[in-house]
Amino acid sequence: MKTAILEEAHLAAAHELERLCFTNPWSEDALTHLLQEGNFGAVVLVGETVAAYAGLVVALDEGEITNVATHPDHRRCGYARDLLRFLLAEAARRGLCRVTLEVRESNCAARSLYDSLGFAPCGKRKNFYSHPREDALILEKML
Repeated sequence: MKTAILEEAHLAAAHELERLCFTNPWSEDALTHLLQEGNFGAVVLVGETVAAYAGLVVALDEGEITNVATHPDHRRCGYARDLLRFLLAEAARRGLCRVTLEVRESNCAARSLYDSLGFAPCGKRKNFYSHPREDALILEKML
């Protein structure tokens, strides 16, 4: 297992993870936004296979984690934690002072993971998610 920066060669696999994990997946074209100046993503590679990916979009000195997706066959292996630690370390290395993300209010597993990494609630987005409709909690971590 290896965690690395997301590269163009990983986009098709990241898109497939989007389709497997989310009701409203990002398109492969939308994922190219993570390769644009300032933004970045990370992948967990098991051999040559992209087992998980996450992205972070940068605005000035702040970042927003976009999605964290792990292939169903690779869940409960700690890959999401590895990705988040990697993204947070890279964000700090790049001089960001704050990272935020949104999470479904009912997603207890993700919320527990984010809490264990030092994220704290800072707001809510009413009806942010669809399929099913649900509020999002906004979490932040100061770096």
